[in-house]
Amino acid sequence: MDGIAKLFQKYGIAGYEEAHGRFKAQMDAYTAFLKNEVLPKARTDFRDPPEIYAFTCATSASTSRPRPWPIARRISFMEIRNEMKTLAPLVAKEKGFASSDYRDVIRELKKQQLVGDAILPHYEARLKAIEEIIRREKIVTLPRARGAHPLWPARRRAPSSRRPTCARRASSATPARWATFMLPLRVPTTNPDGTPGPPKGYDDFTFDAASWTLTAHEARPGHELQFASLVEKGVSLARAVFAFNSVNVEGWALYAEAEMKPFLPLEGQLIGLQHRLMRAARAFLDPDLQAGKIQPEQAARLLMDEVVLSEPMARQEVERYTFRAPGQATLVLLRLPALDGAEGAGRAGLGKGFDRQRYHDFILSQGLLPPDMLGQAVLAGVRRKGEGSGAVAGRTLRTAARGASQGTSRAAQVRDARASPPSRGWPAGRPTPCARTRAYGACPC
Repeated sequence: MDGIAKLFQKYGIAGYEEAHGRFKAQMDAYTAFLKNEVLPKARTDFRDPPEIYAFTCATSASTSRPRPWPIARRISFMEIRNEMKTLAPLVAKEKGFASSDYRDVIRELKKQQLVGDAILPHYEARLKAIEEIIRREKIVTLPRARGAHPLWPARRRAPSSRRPTCARRASSATPARWATFMLPLRVPTTNPDGTPGPPKGYDDFTFDAASWTLTAHEARPGHELQFASLVEKGVSLARAVFAFNSVNVEGWALYAEAEMKPFLPLEGQLIGLQHRLMRAARAFLDPDLQAGKIQPEQAARLLMDEVVLSEPMARQEVERYTFRAPGQATLVLLRLPALDGAEGAGRAGLGKGFDRQRYHDFILSQGLLPPDMLGQAVLAGVRRKGEGSGAVAGRTLRTAARGASQGTSRAAQVRDARASPPSRGWPAGRPTPCARTRAYGACPC
């Protein structure tokens, strides 16, 4: 509260005293209520009741597939760590580091910190380099809208929320929104006696090698491209909003990291694996903490020693598992097998005709579908009764992907859906979204 008053004073804003005094009195009363009435009744154990924890995991995933068993999670962690052990000596040799242990190599890479005003230009340059890789390797179609840039402020129209129609139909009256690139640099701490402690700095995002995978995950071809595609490709609001959860959103960004990894320098690949290792650790640390098999301090120590996170980052992760979002961190890996499996099925159905860029454009054109429905959309052609050949699957996927990659108009998408309903992932015999468009005059899908 004192800090608010100091800000008013700093910027010369007069007349705040009376309102600030009332607000301070209200906050003091509320704080006293929490301490005297709520805190004595609060439980001391951070663990959620098992039923609540299970419900959180189930509702956050939007998938009927069972979550992997704890032993499978640990195997994934060990496999990623083994890959890092293989790659680290190559990085050490290239950089001239004394130790080839992956932990020591990451610590050496972290010494190449970016400071202050150098951070944003570095990430801007990194994004341009990644966009060149995307174009050269034909990984996915980049958004064509001008000004839709994920790093510097960009004026962008938001989809209209006035009508339950397709997201591409943006109202000209919708106000522009500004995008801002932000990195956490410092985190507040608390002393053992409960008083505020000195802030501690992150070193996990502001070094050269980390900028490759972080840009691929958060910007392109990850989240920013994913959301830009929802608007540009005409994905319906239902598919853009109603299945917005950790599995369906984070899964694409993880998949985008994996698609970019072969084209990154060795140090960028190593840090990409480090980030994957952190997510694999989440998958067993979160449930183990909730089950009482491990204590928060042990979890933080594992993240600092084995994953090589900074102390602020490790503490933040543990708070996520125990307080801010129990269960959420275990789910981000669920969509990755679905995307890999869908790609494998697409390759099997299309054979030599498989086009990775059109396949990725098709996946993005489907919106934020749950993994099961995404698989149905890809495999719909082969599942058609009496036409389950690879050639039919190829025609279906190629047609849908071509429409997505070339920005087919909504009318053309309607025609394609009428001619081939399963390519939209809808069960046979059920009216397609576009059939409903004819009946109701709006797309409710």
